[in-house]
Amino acid sequence: MPELPEVETTVNGINQYVKGLTIIDAWTDYNSSFHKKADNIKNPAYFVHFKKDIKGTTIVNASRRGKNILIHLSSKHTLLIHMKMTGHVMYGPYKKLSKKDSQGESWRPATDDMFLADPFNRFIHFVLTLSDGKQLVLSDMRKFAKVTLIKKGELKHSPHLSTHGPEPLDPAFTKTDLRTAVFKKPNGSIKIVLMNHEIISGIGNIYSDEILWRVGIHPLEKVKNIPDIKWLQIFKTIQETLLNGIDFGGDSMSDYRNIKGERGKFQDKHNAYRKTGLNCSKPKCLGVIIRLKTGGRSAHFCDTHQKLYT
Repeated sequence: MPELPEVETTVNGINQYVKGLTIIDAWTDYNSSFHKKADNIKNPAYFVHFKKDIKGTTIVNASRRGKNILIHLSSKHTLLIHMKMTGHVMYGPYKKLSKKDSQGESWRPATDDMFLADPFNRFIHFVLTLSDGKQLVLSDMRKFAKVTLIKKGELKHSPHLSTHGPEPLDPAFTKTDLRTAVFKKPNGSIKIVLMNHEIISGIGNIYSDEILWRVGIHPLEKVKNIPDIKWLQIFKTIQETLLNGIDFGGDSMSDYRNIKGERGKFQDKHNAYRKTGLNCSKPKCLGVIIRLKTGGRSAHFCDTHQKLYT
């Protein structure tokens, strides 16, 4: 799942390429009986009103809350996109295919650009046609993504956003805020607590592994057992690791791509995530990266410098 750095990278791309453009039309082939009464575009009845509300509006700018993309429109609405497991947002020239030519696809890049033609970019299920003749599209292989509209005055209290914890890159976020947040789950394992969006927004499987590798804490360590002296280091490492992810354009170990359909490079900087069986890259450490399951997720860590305190 795209995490904070991937979402931030996408938001930066939206602000660079589509800010100021007007939405001419909207299309989707999402249609799920499970979402029959839901307030998202997988409900066909909802999409009818959604399309009416966004046509003719201008994209003012974009921001991020947790793992959610927020596209602020010139109307009273903000467009929310949560990319979920396999989604990513792209911008470029696309063409709608006839049933005869589609071969299971509905839209395809209108050019032969090597990035737009990446096979991970072909699962187009949501399209906004813009005033420059190009499209903002959502590729979503497993069709888990969420797209909805929220009235601007209701953003903070929307059920889509109201449960989110503090933003770890917020300039006002402090070490004290971090401790206050994670100690809501004192008996929880630190990896699972860091990944809980109600505790801290935006950290997932990849970045939690990398953060804990850097600070030398075992992913199963209980929050309450971590020494007081470690929290400043944890705080700084969270911010440094997330900013590294943004600097490298996100992580494309799986299928994330940026707004131009290109791969990020943070996967080339992994020290723990999916490094099972390899020697630990920490200087002078003789450990090996191992993998275990916790809370239904995989944790990757060094068996030597990431020890349990108890």
